[in-house]
Amino acid sequence: MSLAVEVPGLDTIIPKVDDGTIIIVEGGSDLAKSFFVRRLCRTALHESRPVTFITSRDEREVRERLTQENGGDPNFAVEVRVVERDAIQSLDEYSVENGVVAVDSFSFLTLDLTPAELARMLRDLRRVAHAQHAIVILATDQGMIEARSEAVLNHLAEGSIEFHAQEGPEGLLRFLRIPKWVDGRFMDRNIYYTFDGKRIAVDLRSRVL
Repeated sequence: MSLAVEVPGLDTIIPKVDDGTIIIVEGGSDLAKSFFVRRLCRTALHESRPVTFITSRDEREVRERLTQENGGDPNFAVEVRVVERDAIQSLDEYSVENGVVAVDSFSFLTLDLTPAELARMLRDLRRVAHAQHAIVILATDQGMIEARSEAVLNHLAEGSIEFHAQEGPEGLLRFLRIPKWVDGRFMDRNIYYTFDGKRIAVDLRSRVL
């Protein structure tokens, strides 16, 4: 099984996330990163897959955003297991058969882990995800993880997508990069996208230098 990437334009580059994999979704202060993570969770919910959302923020905020982004259906986010944490040492307990586990923000919740501890955690998580055909989505903040821990994370995750935003002559410029993906492909260029708070759309015709 797999989880569809239901983002216009991006679905032609990375159409799916395979079961049994860990992916990193990295971004700065722009909201697109977290929106993309919730977009994947919404797809999983529509497919009746168990979803666990681990956050350092308020549970109600997560449920409200999932509900609003799904058209306001008050029953939509009821089945999501939302876990509030200030730190995490392991994620094994949250993985379930054919489930999706999303962590926002993974970099903040693992600040106290050494690179060796992080590596052990991710190797254990890989084994659990593979055995249970689960998908793990780790949202990270640019610049929050020290270099060795970031190298560990990028090495042990099967896929990575980076959301960038910077001021340009005509306003805010958004682009993403895909250093590696679960099927072995990568996109060694900046990919332009738009985000209006309700929808991400990728424009492959535009080139960002």
